[in-house]
Amino acid sequence: MSALAKRYDYLFRSTKGLALVGIAMISLVTAIWGMLSGPMMEWGVRDVVVRTLGMRMVEAEREGRIILLYHTIAMAVVAIETYFITDLVPVKRHEQRTINATITFGYLIAMVFGLGFGYFGHNFAFHGLYLLGLSLVFFAGLLLAAALWPWRKEYRLPKGSPYARGPGGLDLERLAFFVMAVATLGSAVFGAVTGSYWGNGHETFLAEDLIRQPEKTVLQKSIIGHLHIMLTLIAIALALIIGKWYDFKGIFHKIAMPMMILGTIVISIGAWSVVVVEWAHTIIYVGSVLVLLAALFLVIYGWNKLIRDRLAEQGIQKASLLQKIQALLHDPVKFGATWQMVFMNFTVSGVGIFMAVRLDEIFRVWPHREERITLTGHWHILSGIIATIILFYFVDMAGLKGRLRQWFGWLVIIGSDVAFASVTVFSMKRLFVSESAQQPLVNWTMLFADLGLALVLLVLAIFLLWRLFDLFHSRGRWAQELAESGVEEVIPESYSRPLPASGND
Repeated sequence: MSALAKRYDYLFRSTKGLALVGIAMISLVTAIWGMLSGPMMEWGVRDVVVRTLGMRMVEAEREGRIILLYHTIAMAVVAIETYFITDLVPVKRHEQRTINATITFGYLIAMVFGLGFGYFGHNFAFHGLYLLGLSLVFFAGLLLAAALWPWRKEYRLPKGSPYARGPGGLDLERLAFFVMAVATLGSAVFGAVTGSYWGNGHETFLAEDLIRQPEKTVLQKSIIGHLHIMLTLIAIALALIIGKWYDFKGIFHKIAMPMMILGTIVISIGAWSVVVVEWAHTIIYVGSVLVLLAALFLVIYGWNKLIRDRLAEQGIQKASLLQKIQALLHDPVKFGATWQMVFMNFTVSGVGIFMAVRLDEIFRVWPHREERITLTGHWHILSGIIATIILFYFVDMAGLKGRLRQWFGWLVIIGSDVAFASVTVFSMKRLFVSESAQQPLVNWTMLFADLGLALVLLVLAIFLLWRLFDLFHSRGRWAQELAESGVEEVIPESYSRPLPASGND
């Protein structure tokens, strides 16, 4: 097999290669389109990028361009999580290959032609191809849900299993993945039906621009519900992936999985019901509590596991508090994944709950611009935290070790958390500073946010360049990962991962 074909096999057939391509594509889009942001406009960078690339930036079409951009990035994130799921959860080998190939083709078509239509002239053939890409991603989701069907006999757990087990040996963790996949498909349809009315009763808008409109159309409410649920389901999928990474099991697992399943269902129903009932957010809050508690049990289990494994490696039987803390922080990559879940409660969940509780007393008294900033920051921080957790899991898959692993982990944790904390303070600034006295606080928070994000992007760029240069070496890390993946082997009916021990009641 030629060297080029081997590299193609690695990038588009192995889990690590597919995830690397997805992360690289998101990074490339973020780097280029990030140059169009507000700070870049003030520095004159935006105009240079627009002229150099030949973009057509009609101000009246701004909302539509942003929607296209966010959807293309979201499709790539969903694809990356799908690669992780088909690698971690037992599915048949041919199912894994079909799902991965379909969603890869879909998100790449959606990304290339969606951005082409939105930013480089409205060629409606591009828009049709963009819709084709979204349709392929949806079809891959159907295939994933079918592959995750948890009631097959070969996927049942035996009595006495340390993992959450339902009636008849049902694998509740697998059921949680299945429920998440089905809920995601339903929520995608929720948004797609509204999108089909574009120009025929529905006009482009950004959700944060409608927050103070007392009357909203059914289609507008549908989009708001779609926005609420999709990012939540992406976060739920990632929490389940991290649970697999940590080998989550035991009593906490048996408590957490039913809560995760029920929470996913309740949140989805709440988001879908925003079009018909005024108290839909109450349903969402109930589901969110269940999901957050399940994530808390994962964090408790994960931190205990990190401490136990490190102390056992050191041969320490009776550790002091300081030794336990050192053991917990020994691996910033694994620690960082669950730490970001905890940090999210201070910058996303806590802020969101506080806004909901004191909405009329505090936030609706503020100028509209301030509430809009808070909502925009809320979703961007959650997206950023999800991105960092994905990076932690991927660099562990990629085999990053030693000092490089330490540097990568801590720089991403520190950089992202400084940035997200700064944005949180900036968005909530009216609680503790008046408009006339806000400028010093604005200057400092924006400076720390920019520095923190720049640090994360710099570390990510160095990592991606390392992997790019590695592809030019015939015996690079990519070759070893390709051999380990087994994609070049022809196995008629095997599984992508070892099956759990099966058993019947």
